[in-house]
Amino acid sequence: MQKRIVVTCGDVNGIGPEVAIKAIGENFDPLKYKFVFVVPKNVFEHYYFALSAEFEYSFGNNISEDASIVDIIDIGDTPMNIGYPTVESGRTAYKAINEALRLSESNVENSVIVTAPISKTAFELAGIDFPGHTELLAEYFNAKNFAMIFIGEEFNAALVTIHIPLMEVTSHLSKSSLVNFLRFLKNVLTNDFKISKTRIAVLGLNPHAGENGRIGKEEQDIISPAIEKLKFAEGPFVPDAFFGTKKYRQFDIVVGMYHDQVLIPFKMLEMNSGVNFTAGLPVVRTSPDHGTAYDIAGKLIANPGSMSKAIQYGVQISENREAR
Repeated sequence: MQKRIVVTCGDVNGIGPEVAIKAIGENFDPLKYKFVFVVPKNVFEHYYFALSAEFEYSFGNNISEDASIVDIIDIGDTPMNIGYPTVESGRTAYKAINEALRLSESNVENSVIVTAPISKTAFELAGIDFPGHTELLAEYFNAKNFAMIFIGEEFNAALVTIHIPLMEVTSHLSKSSLVNFLRFLKNVLTNDFKISKTRIAVLGLNPHAGENGRIGKEEQDIISPAIEKLKFAEGPFVPDAFFGTKKYRQFDIVVGMYHDQVLIPFKMLEMNSGVNFTAGLPVVRTSPDHGTAYDIAGKLIANPGSMSKAIQYGVQISENREAR
């Protein structure tokens, strides 16, 4: 059976449509995959004709449903203002996500959703109250346990807190919630990644991991007690030394307390190959680990490596679930 891969356009004023078309073309295999691209017709035509010499075999000679080997789901023409977030680009990105979810509902177990980058600014302009894909998808599926996981060639990472201000991180941490998160993460590694003997590294929150309470008490009061209850987690590690000595190579995944703590080193190593995976959903959802890149949008120079990896990892995770 073909694996169905639903790809969204992301913010149409960024590099999303371009890297989506390039990545679909790179991974196109009609014997293995059925691609469905959710995108406004005018946006697809704009990039398709610019890239058609390279990807004509994948998409056919035009975008009509009969002639295109890849299914194009037209969500209605939208104004393009390449390089800038707009109300229209926010609405279109949101519409594409919801259409992808609707398409996957009838066959969740055999579907993979790969989302191109969105703009949180465009979402705000459009009055859409979600800080990112992860929170939107978790609410859509009413997921109680979910996580933002980053898959890379050098290391994998997970976030305890996601898109919140730094000053609010501590208020979102507790011993019980961290224990639950780490247990959930272990199950994800076992079921979605087929890692039987998991090793999870947990970073400290404060500089020097608190230095025995001299620079913060979270390690002593929350993080260490949570780790002590589990046999598969180690830490809390001093973040800068942990990455400086490449200790991440000894673990299956690295857990950070807040967004930039792990994403700065991750993106330094994995910018063109890293993948964002939303764990805990009934459908497999992945995305490239980069943003809209408005500065190079429309120049046809965007690297599709991360988007292509998102397709590959999405399929791999889906197949791992089927093999359970």
